[in-house]
Amino acid sequence: MSRTTTPEHGDARLPGGGQETGAGDAGSHPNRDTTGLRRALSWIALVVSAGAGALLSVGAFLGLYVRPTSDDWCALWKARDMGVLGITADFYRTQNGRVTNAFLTGLIYTDDMRGPKLLPAFLVVTLGAALFLLARVALRALRLPAPPPGLLAAAAALVSALLFFAGTRSYQALLWAPATVSHTLPSVIGLWAVLCAVRAARAGHRWARTAAVAAAFPTGVALGMLSEPFAMVAGILAGTAALLCLPRLGWTKDRYVPTWCASLCLGLATGLVLLTTSPGARWRRAQHPREPLSAELVGETFRDWWRVWETIAGQGAYAGAAAVGALLGLGLALTLPRAQAPAALPPRRLFRIAVLLPLPLIALASLAVTYGLRTGYGDVGWTYGRTWTSFLLPLLLALCAYGTWGGYRLGLLLRRAGRPAARAAALVAVGAIAVGSTAALVRPVYELTTSTVVRATAWDRQNARIRAEVAAGARDVAYRPLLIGGLTEPLFARTYARDWAAQCTATYYGVDRIHRP
Repeated sequence: MSRTTTPEHGDARLPGGGQETGAGDAGSHPNRDTTGLRRALSWIALVVSAGAGALLSVGAFLGLYVRPTSDDWCALWKARDMGVLGITADFYRTQNGRVTNAFLTGLIYTDDMRGPKLLPAFLVVTLGAALFLLARVALRALRLPAPPPGLLAAAAALVSALLFFAGTRSYQALLWAPATVSHTLPSVIGLWAVLCAVRAARAGHRWARTAAVAAAFPTGVALGMLSEPFAMVAGILAGTAALLCLPRLGWTKDRYVPTWCASLCLGLATGLVLLTTSPGARWRRAQHPREPLSAELVGETFRDWWRVWETIAGQGAYAGAAAVGALLGLGLALTLPRAQAPAALPPRRLFRIAVLLPLPLIALASLAVTYGLRTGYGDVGWTYGRTWTSFLLPLLLALCAYGTWGGYRLGLLLRRAGRPAARAAALVAVGAIAVGSTAALVRPVYELTTSTVVRATAWDRQNARIRAEVAAGARDVAYRPLLIGGLTEPLFARTYARDWAAQCTATYYGVDRIHRP
């Protein structure tokens, strides 16, 4: 018996695909009693996509109110005085060795704060588009027809909004360029790299696949020298995908996927080696010596890791990722007309591994990130929520995928049972969670908007005063720290000699020193 005719895989087909004969469900058109559900589903998707889209639009618009703070001060004067190549060399030789990070920083800060102001809008658009296309690719790989665009838009918009606004450091995850370049942009680049690899595979040309595999290596090198946390997370996920997709296991027919993943992993490893052996990385390790590996360090790392996940679990809005996925699954199962059969699934054992593996892999990746934070920043390292983005996005995608699968299976079950009331109840339940999750983000976005705009107004007044004093010949100006997003501001250290933020601020304004009013 072939795989596609077994009961397990037959159940994975859409209604009307030849496997289900429930009353009124056969034929090429949905049952009449699904018309109301289809309308309700469209309205729920519209509410979620409109709400999440509005929040994302606010976040993108807030980029115009971004003003320098913390690392911005150093990046501004270095990009201005050293140029893109100069700041890249500076990072490699004296800072941290992150060559790609420095190059992008130089590009973004070339025109003072124009780049950091536009970067949030760029991240919102590119992440949302990548998630939308990724959902279409996944459904097409399963030979499922694309659902109404509104459903995909709702899923992409809500997952993006959750990533940016549901965490503990919303300002750093979207608006602060040094953090977004290091921890948000790598995930966006990774998604687009996967989409390009899929596009090459579907092109049907050998040269396209060869080019994609060849491009994966330099992409991995660049990402490895952009962000250590993302490199660890991507390496774990890509390496596992390479093993699962070996042809002998029955998931794929050729070696393209494992070869592409291996090329990416080799690039990531190469980038990390170049980074960790750089003079800048050696200097940084000398300033913050790492603790030797010990049982105590391992125990502290696990405690920090547990605190990270306690914090994440406390953010109830993340449930919206699974809920919007369930909406997508219900839409596929309940309201779409006759569709093609899904692709033949791999052996049952491998399929179960693939379903159960994502969450343990994400947990392992987050543990690796937590260990890096512990050894690099000590007992407060785990609180650097901006670094969680590297594994939060895979977590949200996994929750959305599980929700889609669960909603789809539930929809099939209810369709067989022929109970419209039960279908409506399921739709209302998951719709309420998705809408509630969207609504839960309104408050953090409001607070983010208030703090950002208020600070921008105060900063502009202070900046005008300082520049007027500098134009009059002042060499020592007063600066009032304007805290935002849990970031360091100038004049934070006990001594001026150790206050790198104050020194960078003084260099930016062209004065010898700054002091408190």
